[in-house]
Amino acid sequence: MTTLTRADLTIDAGLAAFIEDEVLPGTGVSAEALWRGLANILADFTPRNRELLAIRDRMQGQIDDWYRARQGQAFDPAEHEAHLRQIGYLVDAPAPFTVDPQDVDAEVATTAGPQLVVPILNARFLLNAANARWGSLYDALYGTDAIPGEAKPGGYDPERGAKVIAWAKAFLDEAVPLKAMKWADLTDTDNLPLADPSQYVGKSETGALFRHNGLHIEVMVDATHPIGKTDPAHIADVILESALTTICDLEDSVAAVDAEDKIAAYRNWLGLMKGDLEETFDKGGRTMTRRLNPDRRYEAADGGELMMPGRSLLFVRNVGHLMTNPAVRLPDGSEAFEGLLDAVFTSLIGKHDVLANGQYRNSPEGSIYIVKPKMHGPDEAAFSNDLFDAVEDMLGLDRHTIKIGVMDEERRTSANLAACIHAVKHRIMFINTGFLDRTGDEMHTAMLGGAMIRKGEMKTSDWITAYEDRNVQIGLACGLSGKAQIGKGMWAAPDRMADMLEAKIGHPRSGATTAWVPSPTAATLHATHYHKVDVFARQDERKAENVAPLEKLLTVPFADGVNWSQQEIRDELDNNAQGILGYVSRWIDQGVGCSKVPDIHDVGLMEDRATLRISSQHMANWLFHGVCSATEVDAALLRMAEVVDRQNAGDPAYRPMAPDPDASLAFQAARALVFEGREQPNGYTEPLLHAWRAKAKARQLAPVQEPA
Repeated sequence: MTTLTRADLTIDAGLAAFIEDEVLPGTGVSAEALWRGLANILADFTPRNRELLAIRDRMQGQIDDWYRARQGQAFDPAEHEAHLRQIGYLVDAPAPFTVDPQDVDAEVATTAGPQLVVPILNARFLLNAANARWGSLYDALYGTDAIPGEAKPGGYDPERGAKVIAWAKAFLDEAVPLKAMKWADLTDTDNLPLADPSQYVGKSETGALFRHNGLHIEVMVDATHPIGKTDPAHIADVILESALTTICDLEDSVAAVDAEDKIAAYRNWLGLMKGDLEETFDKGGRTMTRRLNPDRRYEAADGGELMMPGRSLLFVRNVGHLMTNPAVRLPDGSEAFEGLLDAVFTSLIGKHDVLANGQYRNSPEGSIYIVKPKMHGPDEAAFSNDLFDAVEDMLGLDRHTIKIGVMDEERRTSANLAACIHAVKHRIMFINTGFLDRTGDEMHTAMLGGAMIRKGEMKTSDWITAYEDRNVQIGLACGLSGKAQIGKGMWAAPDRMADMLEAKIGHPRSGATTAWVPSPTAATLHATHYHKVDVFARQDERKAENVAPLEKLLTVPFADGVNWSQQEIRDELDNNAQGILGYVSRWIDQGVGCSKVPDIHDVGLMEDRATLRISSQHMANWLFHGVCSATEVDAALLRMAEVVDRQNAGDPAYRPMAPDPDASLAFQAARALVFEGREQPNGYTEPLLHAWRAKAKARQLAPVQEPA
């Protein structure tokens, strides 16, 4: 790796060139000021970052000691909570307060709708997600199992089309009702008999725009369209405002381990902020180029011009406080914390949008939206707040330009959520729940306390119900309604849209203003839920609730008194092992951090590191408590390597594991995640994944030895 020296820092030469030549021009920040400012931030915040990680380790050690001292004793919830308070794991809740972030865009503060999460290293996926602000309801219904059955092959299937149209018009009857008639009976769209005329917002050359529950619906009218010409009212499609916001992810869904990876990630973020990102690819034998969609133009109801955003409002998820990256080294030769680098560089890139340097505005209000994951408690939230203060100062940004999304996915955060929000109350724009990471932390924190229940039973345990309730209740008590998002987690099965339509309406019903979806199609279908549920009215109802008790949240899901059969143990091991191997094989060998990975039943699930954390920690827990043996774990991994090899047989880039597991870096990484899982910091998978991926990249770059 070629390096340069900047302000006593050792910088990868490629990263330095990218920042100086591509990012800095137009920001008003000089290269000298940038590198000196980065050096100062690293000098100031690196010791604090290290101390916060030391506190995590110290608290975990104290919790482990507490469980060791009580082996064989019944779990005492009151004593458990008292101990957590004694060691500072639990803190007193702050006095009642109300958050006050300024310049928060409407998509975040006052509108409820779906949210996409997309790996930032994949430009095509990024553009698809950014352009998912609007989606065809007809297409989403026709091409998925949202409606029973499948389209007949050989072009458009009129029979399935009729079912799609009937479903969509029934949806319009609820969202934009007509006076004394149904949309299916409509024959003229020129003078629509709306039950509520105020729902009409405007029109374009192709249709009429309506608003319901803050979201927009465009009814496309075209008598020449293949669908429109057969429709009594010439309706060709129903377009829904879908993914209001999108998280461009530098964290769990990417495999970024060095400067090369970080440059690619930052370059894509720059392309989004400047509006010039594009990707050319082959689709069905045709070369296509994808770009960001322009804004949408309408004639407003009052005759004036109405412009609607053509793209999702973009957030960027930085990495957490744990990992370092060799892209930048400190004067002592140690790697810089990656979260500190992300804070500086993603904000610097975001300044282009603040200054309106790009083709489009991401945030008309002038904010930069950073989601900060995997923080443990209010001290770590305060650390991020101070860091963003320092970044704003070095970049010449107004105070609180940088907004923060706090991911409520670690037990110390969910147990102290009000204090965490208080620490960032002037820049908070988002809280959400993350079942998988939260469960992984639950299992690792109480690892020594006992064997855990089966993974599939976690979602019905006491702590998870309290966790989901408290997130909304505390968020509302802190005044997030109308000011910031309250979010819920991912629907992981992109091919099971019928199940999603049935289940995911529970998120808006909970009072959450957003929830994660795995695809633009899923965003369009999930958008229908926000028309069925008035989320802000639901929030008003929930504001009167008492916060779910902390005791419930701290109820550890131990499997006390459960005696599983050998078959049940084997099934659980196989399920976990298959999920680990299916994900790790792509992460290590191909550098793919998120993709649709077949589960043990061949159902495609969108997997990222959070899935890996829960599966590896569960196997590590059962291994530690003797539910299974090391021999049984190895046998499961070998059995499932054959399964994963079969599932990936059609992928030319895939490297089989089962024929020679000792030579497979992916298999060895998966094995390490289980057998070394108890020693990993908070059960995180990143340290091992990064180390094994670096080995894989080194192997790929090694010169091929010619035969003698």
